Amino acid sequence: EQAPLDELLPKCLSSGVSIVVGGPLNSGILAGRDTWNYKAAPPEVMARVDAIRMVCDSHHVPLAAAALQFPLAHPVVAAIIPGPRSVAEFEANLRLLRYPIPAALWADLRDAKLIHPDAPTPT
Repeated sequence: EQAPLDELLPKCLSSGVSIVVGGPLNSGILAGRDTWNYKAAPPEVMARVDAIRMVCDSHHVPLAAAALQFPLAHPVVAAIIPGPRSVAEFEANLRLLRYPIPAALWADLRDAKLIHPDAPTPT
C-alpha cells in the first residue's frame, strides 16, 4: 500500500507531522500468509507479492524484513506497529528489523515498478 506517498505523506512532511504506520505486514500477506486487509488476498495482490518476494529472494532477504524496514525510511514515519501475537513473533520482528538489506534490493524493486518511484528507501 503506497498510495499515501502521493499526497498524505508529502502533506505530513510539509506540516511537520509524524505518523505511526500500523500493519506494515498488511494482515500477513507480507509475512507469508494469504490474508490482505483482513480477508483472502485477491489474485492480483498475490501476484504482486510474489513478484516482490522473488526480488527479495534474489538478494537473500526475507520479504518480511523488507516490509518492516521500508516504511521506516520515510522521514515522517516515527514508528511502525507490526502487531506481533506472541513473544516469539515480537523477537522475530526485531531480527527482521535488523536484517541487512542491500541497496540493490530497493533499486531492483523500483526498477520493476514494485515500489513507488519517489519512495525513500532504507540506507
